[in-house]
Amino acid sequence: MAAKRGRTGQRLELGWQLRQLRENCGLGERGGGFTRRQAAQGLRISEAGLQRIESGSLNFRNVGDLRKLLDKYGVTDEDVIESLISLNRESSTQDWLTQYRGLMPAGMPGFVGIEPEARSMKAYHPTLVYGLLQTERYARAIHEVEKPIEETTSELIRNSVDLRMKRQEVLTRNDPVRLHVILGEAALRYPVGGADVMREQYRKIAELSAWSHVTIQVLPFRWGYRSANDFAILHLGDQLPPRVQIDNAWGAVSTSDKPREVDRFTRRFDAMAASAWPPEDTPEFLHELEREL
Repeated sequence: MAAKRGRTGQRLELGWQLRQLRENCGLGERGGGFTRRQAAQGLRISEAGLQRIESGSLNFRNVGDLRKLLDKYGVTDEDVIESLISLNRESSTQDWLTQYRGLMPAGMPGFVGIEPEARSMKAYHPTLVYGLLQTERYARAIHEVEKPIEETTSELIRNSVDLRMKRQEVLTRNDPVRLHVILGEAALRYPVGGADVMREQYRKIAELSAWSHVTIQVLPFRWGYRSANDFAILHLGDQLPPRVQIDNAWGAVSTSDKPREVDRFTRRFDAMAASAWPPEDTPEFLHELEREL
């Protein structure tokens, strides 16, 4: 039996099902579904509100609007109706992520919330070690460097590091996520926190690379190296479409489940994987970096 989804996963599932119903229901003799504007007419939610519900960032505050929407879509099966109402109700309660929401940049709570739902992940990080691979001391050192720029407090740093460590539980749970990470060579050579911190970080990455569900490659400084912003691709099983997460230069995070976008970043990842050193070379390269310290 699949594990019960978290709150973010429940909202995504609700939004995905509603979007499918909207796009596939009949509309007059010509069919073709409703636009969001048409669907929102007569409800106490706006077109923008419906868009947020379908994207998984919001749910219905008034269950009557959900019932009206389902009626408009021609849904008459009471089991389906009650299932969606239950999904809407459960997704409105708080979860473990609530206490951390104020620590994250725009768009990040949605990504972190759906991360535990992933069955497999692919990620590219060109300049820093990927968060799921970081040691606690490495993560703290990064936040300390940014502290005077972002004007953050010591408490905020502590809570941010705690969140990063908690996110790593997806690798050690009973059904761990299958993770494939490509690290740019710069991510491993950029000094963070001093030699002891880097030595510990190299050893952790080497240890993780030996796990059967973790694949780590290094993209060396040569033709094919890309310094583009980091991104991650999440595969969420059969019930939800895969999603891509992209960081921008302003620190915000955007996600998309549009097949065209997911396919584009999947092709980019596969091209870099082909240019990177094979996974079996990663431990030896890390040992060389450790000897250079």
